[in-house]
Amino acid sequence: MNVSSTPSGGKRSAGSIAADVNLLEAHALTKEFRGFIAVSGIDLTIKAGTIHALIGPNGAGKTTVFNLLTKFIEPSGGTILFKGEDVTRQKPYAIARKGIARSFQISAIFPHLSVRENVRIALQRPLGTHFQFWRPKTSLARLDERADELLERVNLTGMADRLAGELSYGRKRILELATTLALDPALLLLDEPMAGLGREDVDRISALVKQVSHGRTTLLVEHNLSVVEKLSDTITVLARGKVIAEGTYRHVATQPAVIEAYLGGDDD
Repeated sequence: MNVSSTPSGGKRSAGSIAADVNLLEAHALTKEFRGFIAVSGIDLTIKAGTIHALIGPNGAGKTTVFNLLTKFIEPSGGTILFKGEDVTRQKPYAIARKGIARSFQISAIFPHLSVRENVRIALQRPLGTHFQFWRPKTSLARLDERADELLERVNLTGMADRLAGELSYGRKRILELATTLALDPALLLLDEPMAGLGREDVDRISALVKQVSHGRTTLLVEHNLSVVEKLSDTITVLARGKVIAEGTYRHVATQPAVIEAYLGGDDD
């Protein structure tokens, strides 16, 4: 793990939430699947206004933790607090309404709709019109200005009228980021946003993640350690479903348990 440069350490504003407040907390979070313990008693604290990375080798439990925090799966034990409220037993839609939005490892867009229409669907949710398919198309025109603002923010302005399915893979990931931002979340969860991308797209999306994280809180799962180093304020390292280190990149990169988890132990 290269530690030639330090991670970004500056705090970011998070709207009305002070930067030193614990936005999300998990205590003794556990998930068991028919006798296999995928996540074992994890404690995790996400400070408001920071980029917090969750890293670890394959099978460490990172995506399981994401699924637990967003309630795609129910925990076997432990508690989850969001803005101080116990949300452990709440449903995924309730979690989303409270201000937690996530992306996925694979692109999740509507390929047969335009780029603008994809963003507009996300913008409909706060209006309560996202399932009213019988409404005339013209009634949604008032959302176009905001959709175009979001597309400009992620540098997709010139592609607003193209079918989403025609975009390159990298730009599909950027579009997904725009639709996630359309929900205006207090906590943005990004699950391996660089997965499957070439170097040019990695650089582009890294810059976008840093840009859009300003003014909000981001929890990031990512395998690309150079990206993690550049973006993260705090890093939590998982191995075999447990936290083995936490701190800045410079700190965790020197921990023996982290080196062993990534490189394996010394057999000599």
